[in-house]
Amino acid sequence: MSDYYDAFEVSPVPAPGPDAVPPEPFRGIYGMPAFATVPTTDLAASVDFWTRGLGFFELFTIPGTLVHLRRWAFQDVLLVTAESVPEQPPAMSLGFACVLSQVEPLVEACRALRPDSVDGPRDTPWNSREVTVITPENARIVLTAAKPFDPAGEEVRNLAAIGITVPGTGEEGDGGTPA
Repeated sequence: MSDYYDAFEVSPVPAPGPDAVPPEPFRGIYGMPAFATVPTTDLAASVDFWTRGLGFFELFTIPGTLVHLRRWAFQDVLLVTAESVPEQPPAMSLGFACVLSQVEPLVEACRALRPDSVDGPRDTPWNSREVTVITPENARIVLTAAKPFDPAGEEVRNLAAIGITVPGTGEEGDGGTPA
């Protein structure tokens, strides 16, 4: 028996695949389970980059003080005015899910706004394609798109070894634990 269960019905993230379609922007109001607060010295420039480059939209604004941005449900960012921001990107990153078809357009949009802001895209050992973007406020944002599983791939075998079944691959987890 595995302690893992399929909870994709509560997530806006679509199943990975070349035909995955991103969800529509979510304009509903909810109690945010998590969000990022990003200080900025130029609220207008920050909003412009986050909306035109990263694909967020303005949910609401307190003029001159705060802009609440969102992409999908549960991807919330509050841009807040500050007297100063760090000169270097912080050691931590904030990640947002996307789908494969969004990766290249996001890279192009961010590079058009800030040519040196993008690192990647690159494929990861955890079966995703990722892009790292440094925003005007020096926040490090990682956009991650899940790649479809190769039914014969190492990732499927590794998951099966710990009891997780990847639908459509024919690999059934044995409920065991990794060695």
